[in-house]
Amino acid sequence: MIEITEHTRNVLLEVAKRKKIFVEGNFLKILKAPKGDSEFETYLKICKEKDSEARRKRLEVTKQVQAQNKQLEAKQKENESLMFDLQSALEDSESSKAEAEKLRDDAVESLETLQKKTQFELVGKIVKIALIVIMGVGLITTALFAYTLVIGQENPILESTWSNLFGILLTNSFSIVGTIMGVKYATGDK
Repeated sequence: MIEITEHTRNVLLEVAKRKKIFVEGNFLKILKAPKGDSEFETYLKICKEKDSEARRKRLEVTKQVQAQNKQLEAKQKENESLMFDLQSALEDSESSKAEAEKLRDDAVESLETLQKKTQFELVGKIVKIALIVIMGVGLITTALFAYTLVIGQENPILESTWSNLFGILLTNSFSIVGTIMGVKYATGDK
C-alpha cells in the first residue's frame, strides 16, 4: 500500500472538486488513506464506486459489441450462403438456357427434316403421276396408231398427232421434272 502525502492528498481532492476527475483502475487498490482522514476515505470510497460503475459500463459495452459481432458474423455467413445459392442459381440458369437452346435447335432441325421429307414425298408423287399421265397418253396414242396400221387405213391426222404428241409429252415431262427439281433445290436452303 502507498500512503499519500499531504500535498498529493490535497491535489487529488482539489482535482475531484474542481474538474470532477477521480482516480480509477488498479491504482485504487494500492492507495491508502492516512489514519483518521475521513474526507480522503470518503474520496477513495467515491473513487471505488465510480471505478466500479465505469467498469460495469465498459463490460456492458463489451458485451453489446460482442453480441453485435456475433450477429454480424451470422449475417455474413447468411450472406455467403445466399451468394453461393445465387451463384448456383445463375449457373443452373445458364445451363438451363444452354439446354433450352439445344432443345430448340433439335426441334428446328427435326422440323426441317420433316419438311424436307414431306417435300420429297410430294415431289415423288407429282413425278409418279406425271409419268403415269405421260405413259398413259403415249400408250393410248400408240395403240390408236398401231390399230390404224393393222387395219390398213392410213390416217394422216393420227400420224401427225402421234408424232406431235410424243414430242410435246417428252418436252413437257422434262419441263415438269426440271421445274420440280428447280423448286426443290431453290427452297432447300430455307
